[in-house]
Formats: sequence, C-alpha cells, structure tokens
Amino acid sequence: MKPTKIFDSKEILLVGLSFFGDPFSTNAGWTEENEIGRLWNRWCKFLGENPGCIQHIKNDRQSYEVHVEHEETASKGHREVFVGIEVEKLENVPVDLLVKILPAATYAVFTLKGKEIFSDWPKIIGEWMSSSEYESASHFGFELYDERFKGLDKIDDSVLDVYIPIKKKSTNS
Repeated sequence: MKPTKIFDSKEILLVGLSFFGDPFSTNAGWTEENEIGRLWNRWCKFLGENPGCIQHIKNDRQSYEVHVEHEETASKGHREVFVGIEVEKLENVPVDLLVKILPAATYAVFTLKGKEIFSDWPKIIGEWMSSSEYESASHFGFELYDERFKGLDKIDDSVLDVYIPIKKKSTNS
C-alpha cells in the first residue's frame, strides 16, 4: 500500500471526546461494542442532544478519530482515542468536551476502501514506511471520516483516509 498523497498541513484544532485504555478490551475488531465504537456513540449522542453547541466548525461533514500511542501501547495496548470535529478557532467550548491540537506536520495519506478498512493497515503502512524515504514523525495518527464512509454495515461501499505524520529519514554518513 502506498500513500495517495503526501502534503504539509497547518495546525488542526479539534473539539470532541476521548478514551484512554485498551479500546479492544470489551470487544475485538471493528464493532460498535468496543471502546472506540462506544466513544463514537457517546460523541454522536452528545451532538444530537446539544445541536449548535460547537462554534466555528470548519466542515460538519468530516469527523476525526485520533490515536495517540503512549508508553503502555506496546505492552498493554493502552492508547488515547479521540473523536471530534475540526474548528477554525476555539471559542466557548462546552465543558463536556475536550480540545486536541494537532501540530503542523507533513502527512502521508492512505485511502482505504471497503474491506481494506478492516485489514491490518497499520502493519501495511509500517511496511511501506520501512522501504520508503520516510519515517514516523510522531506518536499519533488519525482517520478522517467524511461522506465517503457509509458505516460499518456498508463497509464494502465505504472509504476513509488515514493520516500519518512523517519526516524524511535521516541520512547519517
């Protein structure tokens, strides 16, 4: 799998909810029953019960799922998962919500279609990175969901983009 594009992004301001721990402790795989699915359900419920509470939304048809790895990720599977929406600026953020500021970065974007979404795409991306001129630039990455993602029940018709911060590999002679 090769990236669809590589580009430089400015800082990204997100407002949403998060979870820390093993997202697959309650249920493995892509399902609404694991902690990520439960987080998305909490997020959608909050938005449904509080319409208009988030100001300066950049694109209300896009949602982000950010994964932040920590020291416990390799040994225990613990990570932070954040879901939310991009805003142009922070103003009157409801106390129930959290803010995540993604730094300006160069991203490799991988477009996943249909069953590729369920694949072991982190491993596939890692394999690409090991043979490319790039390496990971940080301990996070995110998935961007837009109108192309039709839902878990329509995965064959769905598309999503995965963004991985990258940098050129250092060449020590």
